[in-house]
Amino acid sequence: MTVPSVTEERIAVDVVRDVAVLTLDRPEKLNALTVAMRLRLAALVRELGTGDAVRGIVLTGRGRAFSAGEDLQQAPTTDEEVDLAFESFHDVTRAILETRVPVVAAVNGLAVGGASEITLCCDARIGTPAAEYFQPENARGLTISNATSLLLRRLVGNHAMRMVFASPRVPAEEALRIGLLDEVVPADGLLERAVETVHAWTPSGNTTALHLALLRPLAAEVEAAFVREDVAAREAWTSGLLTAGVAGFWNTKETTS
Repeated sequence: MTVPSVTEERIAVDVVRDVAVLTLDRPEKLNALTVAMRLRLAALVRELGTGDAVRGIVLTGRGRAFSAGEDLQQAPTTDEEVDLAFESFHDVTRAILETRVPVVAAVNGLAVGGASEITLCCDARIGTPAAEYFQPENARGLTISNATSLLLRRLVGNHAMRMVFASPRVPAEEALRIGLLDEVVPADGLLERAVETVHAWTPSGNTTALHLALLRPLAAEVEAAFVREDVAAREAWTSGLLTAGVAGFWNTKETTS
């Protein structure tokens, strides 16, 4: 795992009609998330989430994927790196749930693992017909993170078991049916619909910030989920399952490339 640097942050920031659009901007790697990108994303969400400068935040990806999840080329190799990998994911979730403005995930394509998990804590998830969710951790020696143990079942109920254990690819229409996506819109209207949603949720004189605090999961529940997930991640690491799973992923890539 490399040390985070400015050149690795790869997140574009635009403001569209008083809404901040944060774009994961690493399309050549399907927007795979480095530690540096996750740290930067959490910082941007905190900076923009006060409500002082923008009415809301939209999170999306550049190119054909929302994000391929954690960059396995930077898979952790030490105890310290395991801790940093999980904490950097957890802190994105924490930052989003602490905002005083709505956060909308505009899921433009494939959302894998930790990236799909980031969308779970957003206040709305709008996808295109190309949107697809994939939780591959169970067969890769990895474990779920980002309070997914709490948030996924909160959204989709017992469908969470199938998504985690069997790791099916969940296409847009199925994601809409089970409650993982709130809407599916044409690709060329995705960002506009996300911005419209923020505007609809923040009328003049609104109490949106207060309602966000009431409707989002309690911070104590989220932090408890982080603790459980950290324990599971540590066991996967110390047992060798994580290392073997990542090695198996790269062996499969080499065989099929």
